[in-house]
Parts: sequence; structure tokens; C-alpha cells
Amino acid sequence: MSPPELPEWIEDDLQKIRDTGLFRSRRTFKPLTGGRCMLDGQTLINLSSNDYLDLAHDDRLIAAAASALSEMGVGARASALVSGRTEWHAKLEAQLAQFEGTEAAILFPSGYAANLGIVSAFANEQDTVFCDRLNHASLIDGCRLSGARLRVYRHDRLEKLKRELDKVTGDGKKIIVTDSVFSMDGSLAPLVSLCDLAEKFQAILIIDEAHATGVWGASGRGLAEELGVEHRVTIRIGTLSKAVGAMGGFVAGASDLIDWLWNRVRTQIYSTALPPAICAAACKSLEIIQAEPERRRVLSERADFLRNELQQRTNVTIPSSAGPIIPVILQDPGVTMNVAAELQEAGFLVGAIRPPTVPEGTSRLRVSVTCAHQRDDLERFLKALDRSLARNVESR
Repeated sequence: MSPPELPEWIEDDLQKIRDTGLFRSRRTFKPLTGGRCMLDGQTLINLSSNDYLDLAHDDRLIAAAASALSEMGVGARASALVSGRTEWHAKLEAQLAQFEGTEAAILFPSGYAANLGIVSAFANEQDTVFCDRLNHASLIDGCRLSGARLRVYRHDRLEKLKRELDKVTGDGKKIIVTDSVFSMDGSLAPLVSLCDLAEKFQAILIIDEAHATGVWGASGRGLAEELGVEHRVTIRIGTLSKAVGAMGGFVAGASDLIDWLWNRVRTQIYSTALPPAICAAACKSLEIIQAEPERRRVLSERADFLRNELQQRTNVTIPSSAGPIIPVILQDPGVTMNVAAELQEAGFLVGAIRPPTVPEGTSRLRVSVTCAHQRDDLERFLKALDRSLARNVESR
């Protein structure tokens, strides 16, 4: 049976995407140990991964998942609210509360679902939401879905946020929404200043610790722990799919808050629960994160080395950042794709990020370091990058 004929506008839009160098193809890759992967039969050093603590392929997580898989089967079979919350979900939520130092926790099927659902549950048409311009799409979509008045601010120019907060009148809530670590820039939100503003203007502060959970803080709880402001933040959202090496999102907080989220957040209520085996793996991962803080130390050392080396290059822009995400700004999407392709030929997989994910004129390589990468891996990457930049940037 032949498929139905597509509307002409779809073909036109696809061609436009191709003509502007923004077409994204689907690829299949196989993750390997040691910070490597296989793509189209080629083994590469994987500098595009969010598995910051190298736990996704850890034998202990695999064993925990395998044991739960044998016991519980594959899927959760229903939403957590109906009948999908197994003993593994309960154990993980209890362990997350212990890890975060709170009374309770609630799981979501993904970090995207957590952000979308929580922001849209907190805000409504009578409220005003203040959203950082670099926030992840899931936070932005949650702000839009809520129907609240949307005000966009820049975290490096908080004067505008202060003015906009001061303008709001009426009984509606004021809600500040931010990533703690911005995923495409690696820059850090000024959480202390945001807490000050939230308290001054009686605003709710929601932060997403997706790229900070497991990476920042003395215990690995995130940037709010690192900066000592956990008790000043209304909602802290975390993820299990990056440094934790598993899947899902979560919120940890007071029991009343968790009970309210359980009853009000649609993306949790109407989604099938996480597979129990994933919960078992995440439980084991949290144990390892607490028992092996040297993983964060090694990650920090590797990232600092690579960032310092890249900042010495004069033919690219390296924005101010911290942690394992290092953007290499090449501006032009075509150049970005060429450099990424040449790096792949040299044995390195690096994310090539173009609009609309990032603003026009800021196409970039998003280099992501993990604690599995060796110093030699990074030194060879720098040499390959220099060769490619000489061909694609300096010759322009």
C-alpha cells in the first residue's frame, strides 16, 4: 500500500531546511565504554554525551537493572497514579529524597515532562512568568502552555528582570524560571541574585538542575547546593538521564509540595511510569555518586584542562562557561557542519548545534566532557580541531 500524498508545504519546508544547511538526519550509534561510541561502523571518542560521570554503562547499574527486569518485567504497565508505581518507584523516590535532603520526591517519565508539567501547573492566565532566554525548550514550552504573561530576561542583565518584576501588579503570581546550567552555553545561572530578587518581589523561583545534578555541589545535588541556596528555591527539578546515567526527571521537596504535584501535574498523571528496571539502575547510581565523589573531581579536572586550552585559540569564540559543557562558537552553520564532519573523520563525535536550537549567528560545536575521557583523548581532539579550523575558519 502506497503512503498518502504529503501536503506540498511539507516538501517545501523540507527543501528550505536543506537549503539553509539546517537539515538534521537520523543516525544510529552504539555506546561503548571508556567515553567512546560506534557510529556507522567507526569507533569514535564521544564528546557529545551527557553521561558526565560515566555511569550509564557501569556494570553495577546494569546488574541492578537486569535483576529488576527479571523480577518486574519490562514496562510499568500503567501510569504511576493508576497502578504503575512499583516498589522500585517508591524506593527511588525515597532515595532521591534522602539524596536531596528533603521530605519526599516525585518521579516523571522524562526531564522534559517534569519541566513542561510543573511550570504549566504552577502558572495560569492571571500570572506572570519570567523566563531566561537561554532556558531549555521544555521550560519555554511550559511557560507558553501555562497561558501566563511571558517576560523574557537575560541572566547576565538582571536589571531588566528587576524592572519587569517591579511592574507587575494585581493578585497574580510572579514566577521566575531558569536552568541552573544552560545546556548549550555551559554558563551558570546567578542563583544567589535570582533568590534575592524572588524574595524581594515575593516571586516563586523554579530551577532545572538537569546539567547540574550529580556534577555540582559537595554531595552532587546541583548548583543550588554549590551556592548554598537550596533552602531559598521554591522548586528544584532534577534529571536522571544525564550524570545519573538512567532516565527520567524528578522533584524533591516538602511532603505537601510533592502531594500537590502528584495531584496536579498532568505530565505525571497521564504518563506511563518509568520502567521499574530503570528505577533500580538509578537507585544504584545514586549510591555510587555518593560513595565515589572522585568522579566529580576527575570530571572537573578534564573539563578545566580542555576549556583552558580552547580559550587560547584566537580563531574561535569560547564563551564564559563552567563544568563539562564547552561551546566552540563558529557562527556559520555550514562551517560548523564541515568542522564536525572532519572531526568525525579524525575519530571524534561532537555535537554540531545550529539554529533554531541556538540563535542565528551562534552555530557551534557543543563539546561535552565526561570523567571517562583521558587527557590523551582531549589532546588528540585539540590537534584535530586545530587542523580543521585552519581549513574552514582561517581560510575564510
